[in-house]
Amino acid sequence: MEFSGRKRKIHTSPHAEHYAHALQFYEQPPTENICLSEFETFAVDRVKLLKTVENLGLSYVKMSDDYNKKLNNEAKVLNFPYRPDSSQCGPTDNDRRRKDHISHFILRLAYCQTEDLRRWFIQQEVDLFRYRFNDLGREQKLEFLHRNNLQYNAISDKEKVALKDQLISSSYGLSGVTIEHQDFYKVPFQDALDLVRARKVYLQAGYVYIPHQDIITIVLNDFRTKLSKALALTARSLPAVHSDERLQPLLNHLSHAYVGQDYSFQKNVGKISLEQIDSLSGKSYPLCMRQLHQAVRENHHLRHGGRMQYGLFLKGIGLSLEQALQFWKSEFIRGKVDADKFDKAYAYSIRHMFGKEGKRTDYTPYSCMKVILSNPPSQGDHHGCPFRHSDPELLKQKLQFYKVSPSGIEQILELVKGMHYQLACQKYFELTHNIEESNFSLNHPNQYFIESQRVLSGGKDIKREMETPQRLQENSAGSTAAREAANASQDLAGMTDLDSIFQDP
Repeated sequence: MEFSGRKRKIHTSPHAEHYAHALQFYEQPPTENICLSEFETFAVDRVKLLKTVENLGLSYVKMSDDYNKKLNNEAKVLNFPYRPDSSQCGPTDNDRRRKDHISHFILRLAYCQTEDLRRWFIQQEVDLFRYRFNDLGREQKLEFLHRNNLQYNAISDKEKVALKDQLISSSYGLSGVTIEHQDFYKVPFQDALDLVRARKVYLQAGYVYIPHQDIITIVLNDFRTKLSKALALTARSLPAVHSDERLQPLLNHLSHAYVGQDYSFQKNVGKISLEQIDSLSGKSYPLCMRQLHQAVRENHHLRHGGRMQYGLFLKGIGLSLEQALQFWKSEFIRGKVDADKFDKAYAYSIRHMFGKEGKRTDYTPYSCMKVILSNPPSQGDHHGCPFRHSDPELLKQKLQFYKVSPSGIEQILELVKGMHYQLACQKYFELTHNIEESNFSLNHPNQYFIESQRVLSGGKDIKREMETPQRLQENSAGSTAAREAANASQDLAGMTDLDSIFQDP
């Protein structure tokens, strides 16, 4: 059966064909020029939107009323297409759709570089697509399917009558009355594995019979497949893109973008002392920092990756430059480094991370995303994310050593198996703090420390310092990228030709 629907009026805008429908498969790349400032703004806003999709998916049941309401509000704030209403029409809606279209392709460039990045990007885009498709009315869904040549064969009335009992018993909410007005589509079972797994459809001879309201499942499969192939093709274009000195630093930062609080505020300096570190490491450190602290105490040395990850974390929780120099120097001297060698080889890098040397950049502590995705540890290293980079058996032993209960270890390992590394760390937080549920979405080691201190100080109701930290950070990855791009090119307002970027290699 072919879907038919009234075709929309063709707009006269040169790019209107991309934005004629509220939803799209992103099959046609943008073909216009945009300035670099707009390029950055669009990209950072879409990262924020996808981070929201990820966090809501961990905190709420997907497609629940709360999930939909919060995602709708965030899309509205960031000026992306959101739930249609009478006020959303004309040029304003076209601008939102344009931003949605261009920003998706920009992030393809940033997130096509590794398997982990591609997997994360695909999952969030699929969840965003599901939300938007479910929010369409029936006529809009039919129009979308028609526009994208998604033509599924509806079974005949005769076959529907013959399978009536099976279709009713296998499809939620259908009865002998409603089935008469319901279309069913005969689809190969491998195209609807989610429905088969949930036993929501009738399966016979390798085909499933899908009621119209569940057609989203195979639409999503189609979207996921197209996006996965598109990312592979985009990766082939990266050498040409990286030759552009204006875009390379921006794209590199976007792939590890963290859009929350940066935890580098100078008001924290001096709030902890060196005498407190050992005690704090056992009570309020996330596992990544706990293992780094243990390594430096046992080995009296850390390689560069470990010193950067742990050193910036200590800076973020309030250690001053003088205290940091004292801490690292006392440890290294206890190892194989004498005082003179430390001053010549290591003191500079510590002053550098505090913004006192070199370009005098005030470096910010690493976010979870950066720890997970960048600079993986090699033999002899202790940095990285234990939930991402540790062998499962070694992680299990480490959790046992830290007195995590067997059932808790099992829950954590199950999350790790599903590649939910930040959620595994959040479960570790709950288990080590004896709370049933934490009232925050973990995105940063220093956030873990602050929330831990609140719990231990008796604050049962954890209140956020910022209502919406994603929009209040002043030193976001995107802003840093923009500064570096500006250094690389004097003309920040220069134009980028999107058509040349996304053309096939």
